[in-house]
Amino acid sequence: MLDQLPAAFRGVRYVGARFPGSSAVRDRPGLALGANCQLFAYEVLRHFGLAMPALRSSELWSDTQATIRVRVARPLDLLLFNATNDAYGAHVGIWAEEGRVLHLCAEAGRPAVWEMSEFAKRERYQSLVGIKRVSPSESGRAWS
Repeated sequence: MLDQLPAAFRGVRYVGARFPGSSAVRDRPGLALGANCQLFAYEVLRHFGLAMPALRSSELWSDTQATIRVRVARPLDLLLFNATNDAYGAHVGIWAEEGRVLHLCAEAGRPAVWEMSEFAKRERYQSLVGIKRVSPSESGRAWS
């Protein structure tokens, strides 16, 4: 999936302060100044025609308007990882293909595609909180 994205996506730096809804993103939207995992994931979805509101991890997990929970991932589904099953502060990635997740994290510094086993090896990502899919009825909606 990473190779299907424009070069600007592949070079995005991890910047934790650039998260959905932050003043930094409101004032200067886009990925040019970096992104956290959520902002990166939502911009990837937007590139593929799926719109997402500016939700943080726990808001994403509890959301029932823009997304639905699913048990089996398919390409462009959002995966939430954490040290526990708590969605608060969870890391967000995108299912790219069988067993592989596209994401942006501080450890890698740039977008990376990891096998699910790579997440399980790391304490902060060892628990898959769950999988969310953009609701079909919401996929074309313009969020503010």
